[in-house]
Amino acid sequence: MIEAVVALAEGTRVSSSALIGFGLDSVVEISSAAAVAWQFSAKDPETREKAALRFIAVPFFALAAYVAVDAVLSLLGVGEARPSLIGIVLAAASLVIMPVLSLAQRRAGRELGSLSAVADSKQTLLCTYSLRDPAGGPGAQQPVGWSWADPVAAPRHRRRSRCEKA
Repeated sequence: MIEAVVALAEGTRVSSSALIGFGLDSVVEISSAAAVAWQFSAKDPETREKAALRFIAVPFFALAAYVAVDAVLSLLGVGEARPSLIGIVLAAASLVIMPVLSLAQRRAGRELGSLSAVADSKQTLLCTYSLRDPAGGPGAQQPVGWSWADPVAAPRHRRRSRCEKA
């Protein structure tokens, strides 16, 4: 949650499509975890497995649409991102934490025999892959002043739903 709040606030402050996309990706991660928790709150979690997988997939499409539209607007010159040291530090910290968290989630999902829990671990791992975007966008702007790097990095947040990956 902290990652989402910081990324969204800082992304809004510096007009960074990459940071906002990263923050929204964190919101998707939170909703995914909530879907898994809802599934396992039932007496028979298997009865909720398909519904949980669908709930996990829908926010991905919304995120992809937002990032695509925002990236196109940025490339057309509607708002230019400013450099963000906070964004770079957030991405670096998450780069260390996310792979460890993903591994633990995947192990637990396999032990429980839950496709949705394993899918949730893949979402966390995908978040790790998306870290190159806030680091690559604001990170490239910081030392060399490449204002075009942020909208170029933002479209990388588009990805297939976890249901397709599972």
